[in-house]
Amino acid sequence: MDKDRIQHNNDTTPLPDREGQGESLQYIELYQQARGLISSHSAEPMNAVRDEAFEDFKAQGFPSKKVERYKYTDMASLFEPDYGLNLNRFEIPVDPYQAFRCDVPNLSTSLYFVVNDSFYGNDKRHSSLPEGVIIDSLCKMAQENPDLIGNYYAKLAKTSEDGITALNTMLAQDGLFVYVPRGIKVDRCVQVINILKSPFASKQAEGGLMVNRRVLIVLEEGAEAKFLFCDHAADDCPFLTTQVIEAFVGDDAKLDLYCMEETHAKNVRVSNVYIDQQRNSKVNHNVITLHNGVTRNKLDLDLNGEGAECSCNGCVIADKRQHVDNNTLITHRVPHCTSEELYKYVLDGEAVGAFAGKVFVAHDAQKTTSQMTNQNLCATKTARMFTQPMLEIYADDVKCAHGSTVGQLNDTALFYMQQRGISVKEAKLLLEFAFINEVVDKMELIPLRDRLHYLVEQRFRGQLSKCEGCRLCH
Repeated sequence: MDKDRIQHNNDTTPLPDREGQGESLQYIELYQQARGLISSHSAEPMNAVRDEAFEDFKAQGFPSKKVERYKYTDMASLFEPDYGLNLNRFEIPVDPYQAFRCDVPNLSTSLYFVVNDSFYGNDKRHSSLPEGVIIDSLCKMAQENPDLIGNYYAKLAKTSEDGITALNTMLAQDGLFVYVPRGIKVDRCVQVINILKSPFASKQAEGGLMVNRRVLIVLEEGAEAKFLFCDHAADDCPFLTTQVIEAFVGDDAKLDLYCMEETHAKNVRVSNVYIDQQRNSKVNHNVITLHNGVTRNKLDLDLNGEGAECSCNGCVIADKRQHVDNNTLITHRVPHCTSEELYKYVLDGEAVGAFAGKVFVAHDAQKTTSQMTNQNLCATKTARMFTQPMLEIYADDVKCAHGSTVGQLNDTALFYMQQRGISVKEAKLLLEFAFINEVVDKMELIPLRDRLHYLVEQRFRGQLSKCEGCRLCH
């Protein structure tokens, strides 16, 4: 690696190029040469696990398609381009409050911004939170309260079990920290806008930007909170984002987590979500992909306390050559727990979709109830869908079911609608809209649900190339 390339382009570090020696080698060499730089701009609880994560990444590299949970996406090719890395924490000038106007109407959220991987803390207009609730920079809180962060950080996201999680852990310098103390209920939804902004945007000759973001959510016993994460790209240039979310949901706690992506065709997003549920806790996890390039979402959810319940839903609309891969693993470790999954895809053009979901029921997890459903609509003959629902059950007193379908638009329904004066294009749109709405209707936030009905219709009409309220794209 050329040492001079570490200090380059406003302190943004390009990755060294080592063609033919494996895509993981450039990241290994980068960490070996820039470890001190990475650590100097982070905090001890994050630095304490870097070297172990590095060793795990060296041992695993990028998961190949031979790895069961990564068989539908070529991960190594996504990381092959020469992306830049902002390891020196160069401040990228953007005022998201002035530039961004994409609030969901009537939702009345507590609005926060994360620019790339950095919490935007330059504004005091945040709505007042209940006493003891923390929403702040992960790096800052790790410096101020290392014991609190150290008790949770990298405890669910095992670097020895996933090469992407290992890569993120060894490179991540900041992110978002959320803490809700025992018995506290945050009534107002917390909306977090993840904005991708590149220092290369005005330099056509430069490459894209790689962002490694961490999110740590801790809900203590009896706590409740709702989160809406929205991913947007501010510049029309390539981005590669790795994101690891760890969420601890205590006894009798409730977490609603909505993740919505509206980026562009040059964006690559790899997100790993790890959730731990305790006794009588409830989790409602929703992932919505409206615009993207390549998206790979992984969810690992462990039901570790009796009476825990989870509902996991996915809504995907893709066309052109977009690629969306959702992979879920729900583990029932104790008795009397309930899980429900519903993922729906509408694929047009040459889009590729994949869903692989597995429910694991341990030997002692009697009285488990689980339902997994994946339904997919290929609107063209060139769209492709891969689906793999799985059950692995070691208990004998359970109610578990799974199902998957892949089909095309109903010709009879299309003919029936045309006979009543509806054009082929409009009939197709109405059928697609009705198909996907089952997932949208499961959203518990009513203003968000209403907004998504509008966004989904606009997406099918090809009018959602960018969010109308956002001036960042203009």
